[in-house]
Amino acid sequence: MSEQPSRRDFVKSAGLAAAPAVLSAQNANSELQLGWIGTGGRGYYLLERAYKGSGGPFKVVATCDTYAGNLARGKDRIQTMGGNSPKTFVDYKELLADKSIDAVVIATPEHLHYPMAIAALKANKHIYLEKPLAHTIEEGAEIVKLAEKSGKVVQVGTQNRSNSLYIKAKEMVAQGMIGDIHYVRAFWYRNTLPDNPAWRYAIPPDANEQNTDWQKFLGAAPKKPFHKGRYYQWRLYWDYSGGISTDLLVHQTDITNFVCGKTTPVSCVASGGVYRWTDAADDREVPDTFSALYEYPDKFHINYSCYFGNEKYGYGEQFMGNEGTIEVLNRQILNSTPE
Repeated sequence: MSEQPSRRDFVKSAGLAAAPAVLSAQNANSELQLGWIGTGGRGYYLLERAYKGSGGPFKVVATCDTYAGNLARGKDRIQTMGGNSPKTFVDYKELLADKSIDAVVIATPEHLHYPMAIAALKANKHIYLEKPLAHTIEEGAEIVKLAEKSGKVVQVGTQNRSNSLYIKAKEMVAQGMIGDIHYVRAFWYRNTLPDNPAWRYAIPPDANEQNTDWQKFLGAAPKKPFHKGRYYQWRLYWDYSGGISTDLLVHQTDITNFVCGKTTPVSCVASGGVYRWTDAADDREVPDTFSALYEYPDKFHINYSCYFGNEKYGYGEQFMGNEGTIEVLNRQILNSTPE
């Protein structure tokens, strides 16, 4: 079986797939007042998706970023696409203090997810939070606990669940079309040139210590001198990122749980390292090569691999049942093969 939705439909659902849960939390006759925390690469993109793809009435009334360039760019996008001029903040706590704001979108480096989400819940806000939920398992558990207690809508941006192919795969599994599933292979392979390794995002030419609030970026992370690479390429450092695990693997373990009706594994073993780019000037800490094995309590196993030095096999999940296999490749193709 093969199904290929249009890219426009997929992007529409994947961008602010946010909105279905958060926007449904509003009064049917009112306009949701949104605060936008983080207007860098992902946050800026989500703004566009919100205006182009959302089905509910909303207004972005405030935005926040610790780099002046991102803050100005985010404000301009809101003015251009939303038709209003938002309040601007460098400190997210000041944004959260605005009682007129109903919900916030948090699209910041992952080490800031926990303090921002906890503060937002305590400020009585609904939340759309970019994945991963938190920087550590313990932080994630605390967010879930407070979210349940607060009664607020909290949605995490693992957008594969909005993709029609995975929804179809889940239906096929539930109907028993491939029998019992005990084993899933998931993989994500990429390749970039040595002079532009993964996650080495471009640093704005004007970036400096005066227009970048380094201390607010650090938050509770270890104190270090201002470092442009750590700020603008934060995914490469353990203090702010889990690397492949929390940027890429999180999508594939989440969608495996969704398709196969699973929740939490009981164990994981993993290995990897910085194998691809090893010149003396490269100070990356997170791996570019990574493999992990997840064991679940009911005789279920995920075999995951990721490598940044070859992209031939791309991205995909293979749900291996006793009576057949369903594979979703590159979020665009669904194949079903009987055993």
